[in-house]
Amino acid sequence: MQLTTDIKSVRTASAEIIKYIRKEKKAISKDTLFDIKLCVEEAIRNAVVHGNENKADLPIEISFSIKGDKIKITICDSGKGFVFGDLPDPTDGKNLYKESGRGIYIMHRLMDKLEYNEKGNCVTMEKRLI
Repeated sequence: MQLTTDIKSVRTASAEIIKYIRKEKKAISKDTLFDIKLCVEEAIRNAVVHGNENKADLPIEISFSIKGDKIKITICDSGKGFVFGDLPDPTDGKNLYKESGRGIYIMHRLMDKLEYNEKGNCVTMEKRLI
């Protein structure tokens, strides 16, 4: 699935992924669906705002598939990337009241697996579908 760099596309894309999961896996908890939706929307927002810097001409690529009891979702932007290890710790006292900076931390906590490619412009998330 390819998206334009537009914040309005965030919910449309997450809805498509949730629809796909519901079609493939009939018995899945609302909590699991909520976690996936939240993480997908956060990752796409990051791609729009931080990766592609709101440049409408740059695409965002999303792929997703279910194998066994897991979903794997990859979201790639066209930006220069970043170094995951350089991110400030959102649980550090000096960062607790900042307006942003918790999205990747939340994604890491809610998904079973979260990885970035070497360039830092693609995130791959995995979650057991229970």
